[in-house]
Amino acid sequence: MKNKDSIVDKKLKVLFVSSGNLKNFDVAPFIKVQGDSLNNENVEVDYFKVSGKGLKGYISNIGPLKKLLKDSDYDLIHAHFTLSAWVAVLSFPNIPIILSLMGTDAYGRIRDFKKKRLYFNYFTLLTLLIQPFTKRIVSKSPNIEKFVWQKKKSKVLPNGVDINKFYPVDHDFRKELGLIENQKYALFLGNHNDPRKNYQLLEKAKGELNKANIEIIAPYPIPHHQVFQYLNSVDVLVMCSYEEGSPNVVKEGMACNCKGVFTDVGDVRYLLEDTEGYAITGFDHVELAEKIKTVVEMKECKGRERLINLKLDLPLVAEKLKKIYLSTLA
Repeated sequence: MKNKDSIVDKKLKVLFVSSGNLKNFDVAPFIKVQGDSLNNENVEVDYFKVSGKGLKGYISNIGPLKKLLKDSDYDLIHAHFTLSAWVAVLSFPNIPIILSLMGTDAYGRIRDFKKKRLYFNYFTLLTLLIQPFTKRIVSKSPNIEKFVWQKKKSKVLPNGVDINKFYPVDHDFRKELGLIENQKYALFLGNHNDPRKNYQLLEKAKGELNKANIEIIAPYPIPHHQVFQYLNSVDVLVMCSYEEGSPNVVKEGMACNCKGVFTDVGDVRYLLEDTEGYAITGFDHVELAEKIKTVVEMKECKGRERLINLKLDLPLVAEKLKKIYLSTLA
């Protein structure tokens, strides 16, 4: 066990272990943003990207990770998603492992999208089984933490938002984005081919929205810097997922004072509370269309103020995460 006084002031070396199978990103943007945010907290972050899919693909990463750990002097491993954590566990490191639960690795996937019926699957089982082999388990939201049975290890910490990169501006970027000046836009930033993101619900509302001169745009995938431009150019952000943890897109929209309509998933209700400029919708396309039209006409948006009051600015979250690291090492 390390002496706490000896590690508080030293530069920590942390290895992020996460999927390297994303088509459009080297590392998932929210993971990279979290890693970058730790630089100001005197934490050096390296990345081990798990490549290959399926059981065989993940197992093939155990050897390379074991070699990397043997040749390096990391203080701890921070694994993102249960399968990545199993790669870390099976490499038998002599340093602590922290697991960040992302969502589907805890509560499983949806079997019946129309009825929003979850089912207990092997992801959930692996999450339950891995907990004795970790030192800390970080959940993005309370609905994810419900699947942590080793409560003494449990922490709830949503991802933060860099409010210096996501902020409201007094002009838009419609010309750069090829958007029409006087058109009203409803923005969907998720992967519209992912059934869990439920883009189909928004599509069903298209007819009603067109009557109100509201056009749907779904530009995924786009570079992360363009997200800022879109959020400062549209009339409303829409997220109608069946399941989420603590959705970053909602918080980024709030930081830009972009009005929004979201389904009641993850910690969305907690994030919004009664904040002006937002509405929560059910999974009915008629209700969704009405909520979008109502929010578009709202004059005020206080999402940024609410986000700051919740202390979800990225540096503050990075500070909390470092404290988790220190308590783990001590």
